[in-house]
Amino acid sequence: ITARKMADVPIYNPVLSVAVTLHLNTCYDRPCVFTLTAEPLPELLPADIIRLFDGLFANSENTRLIAGGHEPEYLPADEGCPYHRLIFAHGFYESALHEISHWCIAGVQRRLLPDFGYWYEPDGRSAEQQRQFELVEVRPQALEWILSVACGRRFRISTDNLNGEPDAVSAGEQAFRRAVGQQAHHYLTHGLPRRAEMLKQALLDYYQRHSAFAAYVFTPDDI
Repeated sequence: ITARKMADVPIYNPVLSVAVTLHLNTCYDRPCVFTLTAEPLPELLPADIIRLFDGLFANSENTRLIAGGHEPEYLPADEGCPYHRLIFAHGFYESALHEISHWCIAGVQRRLLPDFGYWYEPDGRSAEQQRQFELVEVRPQALEWILSVACGRRFRISTDNLNGEPDAVSAGEQAFRRAVGQQAHHYLTHGLPRRAEMLKQALLDYYQRHSAFAAYVFTPDDI
């Protein structure tokens, strides 16, 4: 192998959940030496995602992100509160990303309704109810995957179907995984919703992950 100059190639390892830099040492007529340097992913603090979200949308969309103590909830402005509240569960960063993804897809009229006008059917759904649930979840989970890579969080799909028949659950997860992968590819090819793109860029800037994001391969088998 002949190389003319040193090159650092960023790689994302989804198994280790670390960013890895491949150092290609300069060499001419002798074998090159390759070294790998593992770079720890950033610490993800709920206060940071709140600050980033509110900085983008508190004024422009009259919406604030709030760390809740229990279940996630979206509450539009009312006589008791002058701004819309996007509340994520138990103060978890991953819950914030998931709720934000739903919010980024919801249109103007849905954002005037509690929980965007959706009715949540708890685990234990019928096969048809589960299919409808997964149809609604494809787009937000595709966005959540993209935003997760932007901030350095490992993403896993969720069909929220713990009590289903095991074979049916497994088959459903495989189909859902493919659908999320196809939707993510569509977003990356044709563009994210405007608010999702704004947040993605803010996450990339804040966590300095432009190179890692560019190197990441969106493969459905990894989620």
